[in-house]
Amino acid sequence: MKKDKADFSSVYEEQFSAVYNYVYAQLLDRERAEDLVSDIFYKAFINYDKFDPSIASVRTWLTHIARNTLIDYFRGKGRRDTASLSDENVQEPSSTDHYDIMADPVNKEVRFILHRLTPAERELLGMIYFEDLKNPQIAAILGITPKAVSERHRRLLSKCREIEKGKDLTDILE
Repeated sequence: MKKDKADFSSVYEEQFSAVYNYVYAQLLDRERAEDLVSDIFYKAFINYDKFDPSIASVRTWLTHIARNTLIDYFRGKGRRDTASLSDENVQEPSSTDHYDIMADPVNKEVRFILHRLTPAERELLGMIYFEDLKNPQIAAILGITPKAVSERHRRLLSKCREIEKGKDLTDILE
C-alpha cells in the first residue's frame, strides 16, 4: 500500500513527543536526543511508502527505527553513557535552555533514577512509558515473550523504588 508523503506530517506531529522522550531516556542529553530524533524522522520519512499498517502500528514502526538508530549511535560511539549526575561529563541544562526541564523537582528525580539504570533498563522504560507500547509490541521488538516483558518491568519498577528510597534528596534538589 503506497502512502501519501503528505500524510507523514500528521505522523510527525502525533509521534514526535513519544519518540523524543524515548530517545532522551536513552541518552539523557537534550542536544544529542534532538539530533537523533531528526535522523529518526528523516529515515521514517524516506521509508514511509514501505510502512505497512497491517504488520505494525506506526508507533511500533517508529520505535524500531529509533531503536536501530540508537544502536548505530552507540556502536559508533563505542559505549553507552552510564555516568551519574555527579560526574563532570553530565550536561545539565544551561540557564538559556528554553525547555527548562530541570526546574521541576520531579524531572530532577526522574533523571537521578534514570542515570542509575542500565541502558537496557532505560530502553524498556522508554518503550513502556514514553512510547506507550504494550507488552506484545515490546516483546516483538526485543525478541522475547510478553511474559518476559512483564517480569522485566516488574523487577525494574522494584529497582527504581529501591533507588528512590536510597537517594539523598539534597543531591537532586541542589
